[in-house]
Amino acid sequence: MKEKKLGLTSLILMIFTSVYGFNNIPRSYYLMGYAAIPWFVIAGILFFIPFAFMVAEFGSAFRHESGGMYSWMCKSVGPKYAFIGTFMWYTSYVLWMVNVSSGIWVPVSNILFGRDTTATWSLFGSDFLSGSRLLGIMAVAFFIFITYFDAKGVDKISKVTSIGGTAVLTINILVVVGSIVMIIVRGGQLQQPFEGFESLKTPLNAAYQGSPIAILSFIVYALFAYGGIEAVGGLVDKTENPEKNFPKGIISAAMVIVAGYAFLIMLVGSFTNYSEILGSKEITLGNVSYVIMSNFAAEIGKAFGVSHSAQLALAHGFARVYAFIMLLALMGAMFTLVYSPLKQIIEGTPKELWPGKMGEIDKDGMPGNAMWIQCTIVCVMILLISFGGDTMQQFFLILTAMVNVGMTVPYMFISYAFPKFKKMKDVDRSFVVFKSQKSATIWGYVVTITLFLANLFAIIQPAMEGDIKTTIWSLSGPVIFGICAWLIYSTYEKKTHASEAAEDILKDNTAEDARVI
Repeated sequence: MKEKKLGLTSLILMIFTSVYGFNNIPRSYYLMGYAAIPWFVIAGILFFIPFAFMVAEFGSAFRHESGGMYSWMCKSVGPKYAFIGTFMWYTSYVLWMVNVSSGIWVPVSNILFGRDTTATWSLFGSDFLSGSRLLGIMAVAFFIFITYFDAKGVDKISKVTSIGGTAVLTINILVVVGSIVMIIVRGGQLQQPFEGFESLKTPLNAAYQGSPIAILSFIVYALFAYGGIEAVGGLVDKTENPEKNFPKGIISAAMVIVAGYAFLIMLVGSFTNYSEILGSKEITLGNVSYVIMSNFAAEIGKAFGVSHSAQLALAHGFARVYAFIMLLALMGAMFTLVYSPLKQIIEGTPKELWPGKMGEIDKDGMPGNAMWIQCTIVCVMILLISFGGDTMQQFFLILTAMVNVGMTVPYMFISYAFPKFKKMKDVDRSFVVFKSQKSATIWGYVVTITLFLANLFAIIQPAMEGDIKTTIWSLSGPVIFGICAWLIYSTYEKKTHASEAAEDILKDNTAEDARVI
């Protein structure tokens, strides 16, 4: 039976769902206010569109290869480069697991209490086992629980919790419709006044005002908001008339996503006065989404003249609903991502690469041994960060910074490999966007430099303001995991060379024996 191809509209929707993330909007508004919008546009032009075209060309040329991005970089540059880049892509999910395991207790708190109370939690009334330290202990227990069930092949819960994704889309629609209704009811008044170019230029967050490095460091958040675009590499051959429709689909999806982020940031400002709602030290990158959504419900009540007590009831009720939806979505993602990237990198690379029994796939189809090693690494990182003695605000800042840097650095390996890929001979070029070697080289380096500078600013900015700890943690992921990847591959090379040398000696001895006989 002939496979049904994706039309232009279906392709745009596929790209949109792979990339768009609602949580990026309240976080961006919290960090920059309306001034986040231009950076989403810049990141879209310098990263999202050209990078999407690059992975599309890679995916089309190597569509018969099973290794995904490992195959792309291996054939373009070399196996060692490919392994290090792919390993760092995998470890970006390890950092994500550290973040989500710690942050998942914020929606739990909202479900139970209608707001985030995690900063006040303590175990047996102990000051030492409270705040971020208690969250760390709970995160470790949670991640061991997830790993145990996933290692047994019990990932069925991810199918149930996938309804969280649909529910998040419903929340998006509700926010758009509700915000527009509130603007109309208030006669066009925005809770956070928009003052044209001045609002787009000046961040609302005092920490970003007057600091060019801080503002430039925000671009890594915008780049992170376009994460997941590497998934489009496999869509070229599933698209109807790809030479015509795929470039149109990428550009159309980019415009929809950029416009969507910009429009929703504006709408958040329409019902969220920055200083009144987000000026408190209790607001963190972990709970800001729930605070904003709670405020959304309260403002709807206020716009229609309900009592203050009714506004509070609406706020707590909607916070519980939104938190439950996000909990479902995060649980579903966690159950899948605990094994999926790990299994993908193990199956896409030579088995001999992996030390001991790490590369084995068990009878349940899971890389069980590797999953428990991963669990140990995640738990150690959680405990090191959570017991660092930081405030809850600083705790979530470190976690978010680590994930943003960790998930964008691996893209540099792909973009840097692209000009070398374009020089390859005897490659299927049935889908081409960059028509010349010169354009491929220019855009390959533009994307690589954009990623490098964004991460550089994001890493050094906290240190320049006296926050050495966030800088060290942001840098630790790429550096430590990069060194681990290099050591794993170097050990594999030594074993391979030793094995080849032994085979050569055996052949020489056999030939010598034959001559003697």
